[in-house]
Amino acid sequence: MQLGRAEIGELIFKKIFENKSELKTFYKENKLTIGYFFLDDLLPNELATYIHDSFPKTEDALQKKNIREFKYVAYQMNRYEAILEEIIYAFQEDKIVSLISDICELSGVYSDKYLYAGGLSLMKKNNYLNPHLDNSHDKNRGKWRVLNLLYYVTPNWKLENGGNLELWQKGLKNEAITVESKFNRLVVMATHQNSWHSVSKVNIESIRCCVSNYYFSDTPYLADDKFHVTTFRGRPDEKFKDIILNLDSRLRSFLRKIFKKGIRENPHQYKKK
Repeated sequence: MQLGRAEIGELIFKKIFENKSELKTFYKENKLTIGYFFLDDLLPNELATYIHDSFPKTEDALQKKNIREFKYVAYQMNRYEAILEEIIYAFQEDKIVSLISDICELSGVYSDKYLYAGGLSLMKKNNYLNPHLDNSHDKNRGKWRVLNLLYYVTPNWKLENGGNLELWQKGLKNEAITVESKFNRLVVMATHQNSWHSVSKVNIESIRCCVSNYYFSDTPYLADDKFHVTTFRGRPDEKFKDIILNLDSRLRSFLRKIFKKGIRENPHQYKKK
């Protein structure tokens, strides 16, 4: 199946455009907390399955395991099947960026060719992602991160499998809403200083696969947004862990005030030859 990003982009654009009105209404209803929408059956099932089957094995991805998260990521796309690079950059086609920006009532939005913190995500049994705020900026700290696009491609994934997106719309002291990581589902969510989100622990011996993109802007999503590093916290029942993660975030924030672009370059970006 040799489809390029432009052809895949046309399929994505058509599906989103057909549902634009409903998606815009849904997003607006959630905009005051964490704006988001999701769309099922984004691509033909055969294509979505092919994308899934082309994902690398976890041993061919980078493991990220610490107190904050446990997952696998892949972003040096020329090392993997060509369709994976094509699906990622299909979401960066100008007409799709413009359409999604319109749904979310944003202007001056850019895609990210470097895939800074984007690319592919794989999560197997016991993998998780603690509640967090995404880094507020791009790799050069010149643009604001405003939207997170997550496209799930694991066939037959069920809610009880875990590995689902959680949105803490009322803060970390209240219950999160769960957005199932359903096969062939696109989720778009706002990223700002209140958009706490997480991924529940995977409960089964299977791999949850996700294609990830971020969109950026010259201006922040919220007028009072301030620069912040990726900030993790504990879940409501993780009191001690929350203290540790809070201290960890404060220390990393302090270091970024001194070293504006970090102590070292973040390796999570696609470096083309």
